[in-house]
Amino acid sequence: MEINSFKGSRILLVEDEESLAVGLEYNLTDEGYIVDWAKDGRAAIKKINSNEYDLILLDIMLPYLNGFEITEKVRLKSPQMPILILTARTSAEDKIKGLEYGADDYLTKPFHLKELLLRIKGMLKRKTWYNHSTGQQRKYFFGNNEVDFENFKCKSGTKTFLLTQREAMLLKYLLDNKGKIVTRKELLANVWQISGEVETRTVDIFISRLRKYFEPDPNKPVYIKSIRSSGYLLNDQNEIQ
Repeated sequence: MEINSFKGSRILLVEDEESLAVGLEYNLTDEGYIVDWAKDGRAAIKKINSNEYDLILLDIMLPYLNGFEITEKVRLKSPQMPILILTARTSAEDKIKGLEYGADDYLTKPFHLKELLLRIKGMLKRKTWYNHSTGQQRKYFFGNNEVDFENFKCKSGTKTFLLTQREAMLLKYLLDNKGKIVTRKELLANVWQISGEVETRTVDIFISRLRKYFEPDPNKPVYIKSIRSSGYLLNDQNEIQ
């Protein structure tokens, strides 16, 4: 049996469907996680404001505050918090909306427990990698852009903004591989920790968001370029320090 190296990590489960929540709480606890359960959006915010968590599992359809609103509030307080949305909504628009509000990933209900556990371990693993990686080099500069990978604060010209953890991880991976073509499969395996055969649309959504932040013209990118039928390349024509 594989030992869970993230045993003791604190997870906030926000789910109003009691039968599902009870089952998830049992299985996550059995994996060695410490689980808090909030039954609605109001209770979730209260717990987030009074406790420290390593990851949030978040349903979208909730009483009082929905998952999108909670994600938005969490990002203001803790941009580095990994957020995994659990949604019964299957439309691309709803998935994209969750990512745009700052979620790092999503699973569509019904889902397999094994896949959920793999996603959780992957997100916690990437968080550990990210913290180690940024400890070696905190700030990067490219073109007219500045990125502080410790606190996710960015500047692009006169604009200032915050990245989400997943956005920062993706950008960091591209920067660490500057001048090289990085495939979607590679990004899914190394940034999302999931099979490169699924969810490639997720990568495209995040690339599009990074371009909106950092490109002078997102429709004509000069830094994060698409390589036809191959993947993406972070242009190294400007020295990245």
